[in-house]
Amino acid sequence: MGERTVTTLEGRGQAAPHPVTEEAEDRTGQGLWPRLRTPRRPRFWFEILLIAVSYWAYSLIRNAVPEQKAEALGNADLVWQLEHHLGIAVERSVNHAMNSVTWLIIGMNYYYATLHFVVTLGVLVWLYRRHPGRYAATRLTLFAATGVALLGYYFFPLAPPRLMSGGRFVDTVLVHHTWGSMASGDLKHMSNQYAAMPSMHIGWSLWCGLTVFALAKLPWVRILALLYPLGTLTVIVATANHFWLDAVGGTLCLAFGLAVARLWYGALPYALPRRVAGMATGPALAPAKP
Repeated sequence: MGERTVTTLEGRGQAAPHPVTEEAEDRTGQGLWPRLRTPRRPRFWFEILLIAVSYWAYSLIRNAVPEQKAEALGNADLVWQLEHHLGIAVERSVNHAMNSVTWLIIGMNYYYATLHFVVTLGVLVWLYRRHPGRYAATRLTLFAATGVALLGYYFFPLAPPRLMSGGRFVDTVLVHHTWGSMASGDLKHMSNQYAAMPSMHIGWSLWCGLTVFALAKLPWVRILALLYPLGTLTVIVATANHFWLDAVGGTLCLAFGLAVARLWYGALPYALPRRVAGMATGPALAPAKP
């Protein structure tokens, strides 16, 4: 295309300082589907509203799923038997060993209650500020993974190990009088206690770990990113909130989320450009003087 001209108060026929109009014109000519798949610059107010509404809806739906206590306890027995068959049923040993170290298990209770919120939101903010071109696809991965987890809560109600009949697990929140779980103690009536499969503590921590590992530059940050889901796995088992297989369920949910983002954007989120096309990377150009 040739150089476009603009009309200003000072005069006519001056050259536009940069080809923004051509780029906008090219985007306008795209079809609806390509435009929907093209990453756009995230808007702060919209993202805050979307995250708040999405988490509210997720909590509402999760807690609205019938608790189905008898079925959930029966499924817990089945999972426990399957893990014995697979030779991985060591959750009780881990639970008792960690519970014997008071300061450690209290810290794990608070880790379980808080970090999946704090770290996940922190990674979203970091993506928004440093990787806006990858933000929408990475956020879609998280939302899709969380959405499909609701199907697990509905179709496979599962009691956590600490609620098993005769399981001899220690409910570390009750024993140490902490608020490490929305499904224990005085808070148990605010949350569905029988929604242990899949573990989205694992799904979200893996999302955080993979995202930071793939995009961060500092080696020590990347190492911490990998250690975070491993630490979360230890915590969910030590506090008797999940079986190992719940963690497998959370991992599968994240794989589903990545597949959705890959299909929608044509690439994994981490392979997309860091910045949105046409997004300024430096100081704005000053308008040409008459």
